[in-house]
Amino acid sequence: MRNLYNNSGSSRGQRPGAGRHGGGSDRYREEGSGRSGAYKSNLRDEPGRSGGYRGASRKNDGYRGMYGKNGSREASGKDGSYKDLRRKERTERTAALPQTETDREFEENPNRLEGKNAVLEAFRSGRSVDKVYLQENLHDGMIMTIAREARKAGTIISYVPKERLNMMSETGSHQGVIAVVASYPYAEVSDMLKAAREKGEKPFLFLLDGIEDPHNLGAIIRTANLAGAHGVIITKHRAVGLTATVAKASAGAINYTPVAKVTNLAAVIDDLKKEGIWFVCADMGGTPMYDLDLTGPIGLVIGNEGEGVSRLVREKCDFVASVPMKGDIDSLNASVAAGVLAYEIVRQRR
Repeated sequence: MRNLYNNSGSSRGQRPGAGRHGGGSDRYREEGSGRSGAYKSNLRDEPGRSGGYRGASRKNDGYRGMYGKNGSREASGKDGSYKDLRRKERTERTAALPQTETDREFEENPNRLEGKNAVLEAFRSGRSVDKVYLQENLHDGMIMTIAREARKAGTIISYVPKERLNMMSETGSHQGVIAVVASYPYAEVSDMLKAAREKGEKPFLFLLDGIEDPHNLGAIIRTANLAGAHGVIITKHRAVGLTATVAKASAGAINYTPVAKVTNLAAVIDDLKKEGIWFVCADMGGTPMYDLDLTGPIGLVIGNEGEGVSRLVREKCDFVASVPMKGDIDSLNASVAAGVLAYEIVRQRR
């Protein structure tokens, strides 16, 4: 069954004045890498290698070395501070690593916490944490405590290599843990039903089954607000959360439309059915939306950009609706499909 939408450099030596090895010997050359004579000279051609001294040669890698001519660390200079050079070395060591979904998530959300104490206190204070990244094979008491608190809060835990955390870190001192916190607080599904009752309206909810694009999520939240929906429900796994990009794409609607985050969307549908709510999902093979009765308490289900609504969630829905299309392509963007169906619901509920 087709989905309704798709988105598609030979001398050995060490630097003069270098610590316990003394200094001033003509044997050592300024362009040396700072490593002891036991190392082959070709190690100097590898910027960013670590050892007794950094292997970053001023001659070979194009920026001022980690040590000046007198062997002391340079706190600053035209090429940047010592901290900047450390950051550049860290980038060089990890640049060859392929980009993953983890990196893309971090690019989307600037709200991060690094370090054991900061992350642990975030959980203890009840702050909304979308995801926590823990260093794999790190058996530390506080790390284990953070993992326990994350499970208790229903937060997604991702175990990643130390090199990956080094690349993700902004402070350079992540201590094996980085957390992504929500840009905006999440609501509860019960709050949405309460808002409908207070307004004397039949509940109208959006349920998003794995929306991954933050621009789509922001656009759907905006549509939900303008269509008079009482809230948007999103999933914790394989879906974007409330990031800064989502907030921008919503054009401010995120401040007025409650968004709840749940683990099991199918179970939430079962619970809401007990409240008298009917559910309609979008799918290319469904009944034309004009032929369905969408006037009562309704939940509009929109699926993943590539895969559509999952099989289990689809089976929980009372109706499967399609949007009539007459062009040469057979799919709509997820947020566009949500808007079209939402306003058919609005039309029928007038």
